[in-house]
Amino acid sequence: MPHPLRSDAVDNRERIVRAARTLFATEGLDVPMREIARHAGVGPATLYRRFPTKRTLVCEVFAEEVRACHAVVAEGLADPDPWRGFRRVIEKTCELHIHSLGFTEAFMAAYPDAMDFAADRAQMLGSLAELARRAQRTGDLRPDFVPDDLILLLQAHRGLHATSTATRQAASRRFAALMIQSFQTSPERTPLPPAPRPAPPRNT
Repeated sequence: MPHPLRSDAVDNRERIVRAARTLFATEGLDVPMREIARHAGVGPATLYRRFPTKRTLVCEVFAEEVRACHAVVAEGLADPDPWRGFRRVIEKTCELHIHSLGFTEAFMAAYPDAMDFAADRAQMLGSLAELARRAQRTGDLRPDFVPDDLILLLQAHRGLHATSTATRQAASRRFAALMIQSFQTSPERTPLPPAPRPAPPRNT
């Protein structure tokens, strides 16, 4: 039976996970482990004792996001209106990914050694393919849509991480709406969310 961690060990583990989540979100998965340890206020030896490899740390940090992605797709499949369910998957997927550059990198396998996302990604894309087929049968989703288009969407969406938080979130909502309209067969269009206002130039 594994021994329970002491309270100080539990505290160190939580600090490491919080620091990694913050750094992965803003800097991506290439951030050095020593930088994570420094940000967490622990020594490298403590970090590696809790997480022997970066892969184990990434798995811990993004476990909640993986569950959230599965829940988003499951919610879309459960919607009796396939097109509405499809739209919600796009909107919520963008919302999830805008908060963490590292999670987007892991999901798209841009950092293949960090996390084995193959099974999760394949399952989610398979479910999305089923939802897309339902929306295509109703005539709402364009017939040439393929699930890999979602990967293309996330690759383009990744560029929004270069902006400030408020601008990034506003841009993500508008981007998702534009993508949904590009997938839609109906000529009717709902109003787009407001475009983000660019930050004023700095005085030099």
